[in-house]
Amino acid sequence: MAHASNSITIARPPADVFAFVLDGANNQLWRPAVLEISRVAGTPDREGAKYRQRLRGPGGRPIDGDYEITTCQPNTRLEFRVTSGPARPTGTYRFAPADGGTRVTFDLDYAPTGLAKLMDPIIARTMRSEVATLENLKRHLETQPI
Repeated sequence: MAHASNSITIARPPADVFAFVLDGANNQLWRPAVLEISRVAGTPDREGAKYRQRLRGPGGRPIDGDYEITTCQPNTRLEFRVTSGPARPTGTYRFAPADGGTRVTFDLDYAPTGLAKLMDPIIARTMRSEVATLENLKRHLETQPI
């Protein structure tokens, strides 16, 4: 199983950071791999929200990476599962008050099956890169108004 995790403290209240991350339309502002994203019509801005997402894949080739919010505990926890694309990890964001701001922890997990197991090292590297984007989230939220 591939696993990647990262934590960072952002100088913003948990409610602000949570709301920003929950709105998948913001992903292009801090996740460089996101080429396009839109919420699927008719889905809520909470648990059950579904997003269509095109990502920069291997060699810069666009790939699908649609996802669905599976758990939404306001200001404390978001969980999602990727529903399309070559790898379908699950992810968790945890938000906690810390040092006058918010401690954000981002975990990704992926259990490949069949031939996908051969891609495990590549997928693990991509996952480490993805959780590292918390640095971009911090930079954006601390320098831009929400």
